[in-house]
Amino acid sequence: MPESADLIETLEARAKRRDERRDFFRTVLKAAAVTGSGASALSFSTGANAQAAPTEVDVLNFALNLEYLEAQFYLFAFNGTGLPANQLTGTGTQGAVQGGRQVPFSSPVIRQYAREIAADEAAHVAFLRTALGAAAVAQPAIDIRGGPGGPFAAAATAAGVPNGANFDPYADDISFLLGAFIFEDVGVTAYKGGSPLITNKTFLQAAAGILAVEAYHSAIIRTTLYQLGVQTPSLGTIENSERISNARDSLDGADDRDQGVAPRTTTLGDTSNIVPVNADGQAFSRTPGQVLNIVYLNRAAATAGGFFPNGVNGNIRASAAN
Repeated sequence: MPESADLIETLEARAKRRDERRDFFRTVLKAAAVTGSGASALSFSTGANAQAAPTEVDVLNFALNLEYLEAQFYLFAFNGTGLPANQLTGTGTQGAVQGGRQVPFSSPVIRQYAREIAADEAAHVAFLRTALGAAAVAQPAIDIRGGPGGPFAAAATAAGVPNGANFDPYADDISFLLGAFIFEDVGVTAYKGGSPLITNKTFLQAAAGILAVEAYHSAIIRTTLYQLGVQTPSLGTIENSERISNARDSLDGADDRDQGVAPRTTTLGDTSNIVPVNADGQAFSRTPGQVLNIVYLNRAAATAGGFFPNGVNGNIRASAAN
């Protein structure tokens, strides 16, 4: 498995900046806990269970559900254990994690990526729980099983990934990367989609900071899939990223915006596609309802399914009707 010394040096150089970012989030999110539902109201629809004006507490809790999912996936993939019990409590019905196990990484570089992303996602959970205080939702039931009957296999089958019915993101390095690819771009578009809904500048700055971290994570996964696909085309990583991208597009509505890592045509000719952007060079957005379409693995209006078999906790919990 190829290694990238330059990429490792870049990741290590981020350590100091990450610590500074975490200190900033602690200050901002504690302020959010104080303001609570008295903060500026937001307005958007989440499909079948539309809400006229969810509060910033509702939005933070929606994000917390997604962070629970990502943190549990990466923590199990890295070391075989999930979040500690004291990071799971809160309002609503607390659920357990079904599935998840340590990946037998053969590449020390990819293993290090998993370690870093797991640490960041666990930190996001802690930050949001601190921000929300007693209003924080509990972790809902989460299904991250690999193999037949699990949501990863269901997603892979729907995407047309070869032998998708047996897809297991914990089987090896490439399977892990493809499993992570299902989540990462969704996190970026979720925070991007939420940005116009936040009027409080302090909260907007905090959300932008988390979005940037999710974008870094997405770039790590996309870069590695692209690199492997170029160096060893027989692995099919580029083709499978396109299949997963098309499946996400089929779930979140009629628009064809999602992108895999296959080269794209630009004004400079064909280029790599590490960063999925529109014609203006900007990342695209998803509404909360569209995000739930993907994690519920259901293009219709629903309140549960896929990676959240009993649905998410909080007031924003319905997917969109597409």
